Amino acid sequence: MTSTPRNMLFIMSDEHSRAVLGCYGNKAVRTPNLDRMAASGTRFTQAYTPSPVCVSARASLATGRWVHDTGCWSSAEPYAGKPRGWSHRLIEAGHNVTSIGKLHYRSREDDNGFTEEFLPLHVVGGTGWVKGLLRDRPLPSYEEGANELARQVGEGETGYTHYDRSICDTACRWLQARQRASDKPWVLFVSFVSPHYPLIAPKPFFALHDFEEIGMPRRHRWQPDHPVLREIYRFYNYNDHFTDDGVRKAILGYYGLCAFMDSLVGRLLDTLEETGFSATTNILYTTDHGEMLGDHGMWTKMLMYEGSAGIPMILAGPDVPRGNVVTTPVSLIDYYQTILESSGLVEDEAEAGLPGVSLFDIAAGLRPDRTILSEYHDGGSPTGYFMVRREDWKYVHYVGGPPQLFNLAQDPNEENDLAADPGHRGLLDDCETALRDICNPDEVNARAFADQASRIKGLGGRDAILAMEGSHFGFTPLNDIAGELKLAEQNGLEA
Repeated sequence: MTSTPRNMLFIMSDEHSRAVLGCYGNKAVRTPNLDRMAASGTRFTQAYTPSPVCVSARASLATGRWVHDTGCWSSAEPYAGKPRGWSHRLIEAGHNVTSIGKLHYRSREDDNGFTEEFLPLHVVGGTGWVKGLLRDRPLPSYEEGANELARQVGEGETGYTHYDRSICDTACRWLQARQRASDKPWVLFVSFVSPHYPLIAPKPFFALHDFEEIGMPRRHRWQPDHPVLREIYRFYNYNDHFTDDGVRKAILGYYGLCAFMDSLVGRLLDTLEETGFSATTNILYTTDHGEMLGDHGMWTKMLMYEGSAGIPMILAGPDVPRGNVVTTPVSLIDYYQTILESSGLVEDEAEAGLPGVSLFDIAAGLRPDRTILSEYHDGGSPTGYFMVRREDWKYVHYVGGPPQLFNLAQDPNEENDLAADPGHRGLLDDCETALRDICNPDEVNARAFADQASRIKGLGGRDAILAMEGSHFGFTPLNDIAGELKLAEQNGLEA
């Protein structure tokens, strides 16, 4: 438990693999600011996303609920302010809760629970990537997105790097203006897009890294023999578009974006110190999901391998153990209770039933007896699938397909699937029971498909979606905030 209500600086990135962070053991990447944050606080080594896709994960982060409870199944079913989240709770209690940067909710017109939203990037047109809804029968492979990802790699500037600098500038100005003070702890949510693709990094950060030190992806160009994974790999046919030189540039671009984002984190930490807030502010760092980066023959996210479902998570502040490393599995859903506790609030009756646990308590030694869950119901997958973590074991349940089972202590790279080994039959049953204690995967899968069928109908049907202009983007464009972004750069925070 925290002893005194504190401010909270919540820093979030997008698509940051925990394997590409210095404090997580990667000696090739340059992330000195997040490394110093970890040294001054607690690092969680087994943190997971509730879903390896932006929209679903962010809805769970906002509400402290699993994806099957939010109904935000896919990239075309974004959070619209309900169920209420931790931000609503703080606003109701009189706290200032400000968001700067990417949210990926439906719209700023919804009651998202923030006092203000600066430069908010939401899903395109309030609808998102609607093509991902079409899972009931196979689609042609994702040529346009896969080719776009493979081509846009290397050294340079993009709209996203431009946007992230503006987010950082705005957040620093917010902290400086906040010195005029408040009578209750505030929460500042700063959400960068980096290191999300396009994998193009500004020159100084691209040049920081040596590819010989990094090396090619593990199991590069590997093809799975699992029926569900085969279909996902067929749809997201990234490797068909990558040359080996393109892989090298993409990886250096990703490492460069991680270093670029880390430099922005450094500016925030320095501003927190300069404004005198360090002594009264807790700091959280995390991301929404990871990035496969070519490992297991896959790019981006979607999968339950550690590169995709595993995330970095760091907590620092006046009441947090320094230089602490926690191996207890945790999740983005735990942020609900963590932010409430930091702000001096206690759970109400409705919140007491949420599955999260305060990270302050876990950092202090609490080891909750629970199962960590991640689930996926988005584009490319012909069925829903669910991952649970129990001690050293990872179990992945595919509705209608064979499971996977990995011992992460003995096989951290997940190259030895033990699900078909008769000697692990009892363990498989125990893992499935643990999953079913949280939800019925068959019922959840059916409900997700039913909700998506209704959404497809509301959008005019399958053919109408396939014919939609602009529905085939590989990453969210900045068109909706271009004017605000320009004003922010010209006029500062008041924009």
